[in-house]
Amino acid sequence: MAYVGEEPPGYEPEPTSLPMADPGTLEDLVPDTVLDGARHGGLTLRAASVRGDSARYRGEVRRDALLTARFGVGDRALVLVAVATGARATPEGQRAAAAACRWIGQAVGRSAARLAEDIREGRRADLRAGLQRLTDRSLGRLRAAAADEDHGPGGERASLRCLLLPADPECRTRVFFGVGEGGLHRLRDGDWQDLEPRPVGPAAATLDLGIRTPPSPYEPAPAPPREPFRFRTCVARPGDRLLMSAAGLAEPLGDEPALRAHLARRWAAPEPPGLADFLADVQVRVKGYADDRTAVAVWEA
Repeated sequence: MAYVGEEPPGYEPEPTSLPMADPGTLEDLVPDTVLDGARHGGLTLRAASVRGDSARYRGEVRRDALLTARFGVGDRALVLVAVATGARATPEGQRAAAAACRWIGQAVGRSAARLAEDIREGRRADLRAGLQRLTDRSLGRLRAAAADEDHGPGGERASLRCLLLPADPECRTRVFFGVGEGGLHRLRDGDWQDLEPRPVGPAAATLDLGIRTPPSPYEPAPAPPREPFRFRTCVARPGDRLLMSAAGLAEPLGDEPALRAHLARRWAAPEPPGLADFLADVQVRVKGYADDRTAVAVWEA
């Protein structure tokens, strides 16, 4: 398997141990690798989620979850791609990630016609407010479900990152939204551009003056801080490649110029790669990075 850097990673390049199975919770098992793709209007979609080298070695499940969905038909359709990552070192991590994708998918699907119209009409403020509301509700359901099932610390948390892609070839607006770590990059004219938006919300505007106030005995303990909302719209040009990734790929992509250069060369051709070739690109290994790899890429005609 291909790698970049001076030496290969220490883990084996192919899966080793399967995750431990419980006969009563077989629905929690997930395949090592998920691969999907589509073509709508002027865009071609490629999506892959791969269990990391560390999880393969330890026999742990993939904590990343991936959802691809089309709502509507023809040019009025709206494509949603959602990527979620569950908390590390918790048995409920993958379950939380899968639930986050499922619930944001349900929420977006119910509002797809209105969202598609807002995108076509350029109603950016309405989009931001509506998508933040849908995201808050979806992650709120996740927290409530974790509380009901008495999950341990971290079982209620998941990073969630989404792309909305109108199928209308006349609409070139692409919408990103979500919470948590990951990356949003664009390859344009051979150069990588970091499009990761600044967080939106109270957590992004908090100023810590180092003053510590003791908790009041008359008030309940404060809720744990919530991840700030992230939102960005961008207008695609022919030849663009838009890449949304979970942290497992975003971190080496940001830290290792050799990986950026490798992918830029691989994706320089005008035609998008096939599914198998895209999977090979996502799996290019870098020593020191062994987390799950999940990536969604959009080629613009």
